[in-house]
Amino acid sequence: MKLKNKIICCLLLAGCGVLRVEAQIGEHRNDFSVGFNAGYVLSSVGFVPKVNQKQHSGITGGLSLSYKSEKYFSTICSILTEVNYAQLGWKEDILDNKDQPVINALTGQAEHYSRTIDYIQVPVFAHLAWGKEYKGANFFVNLGPQFGYMLRESTDMNFAFDQRNMQDRVNPVVAQDTMAVSKKFDYGIAVGLGLAYSHPKMGHFLLEARYYYGLANIYGSSKRDYFSKSNHGNIVIKAAYLFNITRIKRKNNHQ
Repeated sequence: MKLKNKIICCLLLAGCGVLRVEAQIGEHRNDFSVGFNAGYVLSSVGFVPKVNQKQHSGITGGLSLSYKSEKYFSTICSILTEVNYAQLGWKEDILDNKDQPVINALTGQAEHYSRTIDYIQVPVFAHLAWGKEYKGANFFVNLGPQFGYMLRESTDMNFAFDQRNMQDRVNPVVAQDTMAVSKKFDYGIAVGLGLAYSHPKMGHFLLEARYYYGLANIYGSSKRDYFSKSNHGNIVIKAAYLFNITRIKRKNNHQ
């Protein structure tokens, strides 16, 4: 079994183990909430051979669903999943050996190239929180696998491929410019840190910073392929709002 598959299996098994233990000794919850989220994505692709890049910017947003199952001592335990649209990709940093932009001889402009890859993403998180449960603020951690499927891709560039200024480029790797994504299915591990505010009548407001590391490649990675590695990596800043669908009433709902 490959290392990346082992990582996913370990996370899933660990999550199942935690839920089983807490189901036996934790304080039971049966709270289900739904809502929506939106945010900003900074992304890049981990190419080997290396491609010099800046952060590619895009948007993300979609549906959020949360099921709170247990409170174990001070830890509020939930499962959080999302169905999101996300704009990922890469933006090349085309420089010469003096770290200056490469100028195209035909246009007289600094060459630029970026690829935007649109995905449907489904993260499945163990959501662990500490603080006020029903009215007030808490701090939370999200951790779990994320799966994605490519919808489409588009390119933004200001030069013709056969008229690139290859003479001045410090990095000669350009094969990716003309290669369409060949692996549409993506998967990896995501971790997030955030703050939430809950109110029994208004619902839940969440603000989160999240990092995703892709374990899949967008191109073939065999010995006969050009790139041995081409995985996504991105940072997401997002806000979410969820409202309660079902909730067990308790005497101490202010906690």
